[in-house]
Amino acid sequence: MSKQIKNLKFREIEARDNAKVAQMIRQVFLEFGAEQKGTVFSDPTTDTLFELFQNSASVFYLVVDEDRVLGSCGIYPTEGLPEGCAELVKFYLAKEARGQGIGRSLMEKSTTWAINKGYQQLYIESLPVFSKAVSIYQKQGFRQINQPLSTSHPGCSLWYLKDL
Repeated sequence: MSKQIKNLKFREIEARDNAKVAQMIRQVFLEFGAEQKGTVFSDPTTDTLFELFQNSASVFYLVVDEDRVLGSCGIYPTEGLPEGCAELVKFYLAKEARGQGIGRSLMEKSTTWAINKGYQQLYIESLPVFSKAVSIYQKQGFRQINQPLSTSHPGCSLWYLKDL
């Protein structure tokens, strides 16, 4: 039985959130039986996201309910991306937060931040097991491309790009 969401709040990541965010992300991978090797699951930066996002060209948003992390989404200038392109990263929702428009709001908040920062494109990588997330990407204007623009997560097999 899932806990009722009472006090939903969107905010940027804080140092105290690292362990809870990493746990939520890895739980999503386990829930869907997603590939762990070469993905965010096994990426050591998943445990230190607050530190990773202390870069003025990036942002990392959470949706929280009191002390529970229910979702995450960030914008990051991943190495290897074309000029003016950032990656929409670590977009995950806990089971109890899905199907309520929370993910769409989180992605739109991140996309607005990227536009305001001057990015012209967003890139995202995914896996076939995350088909519901992929449908959100497509509804938000991402188009599938044939090859990765980055090699940071070689376990991913789906790649998308969006013009802002």
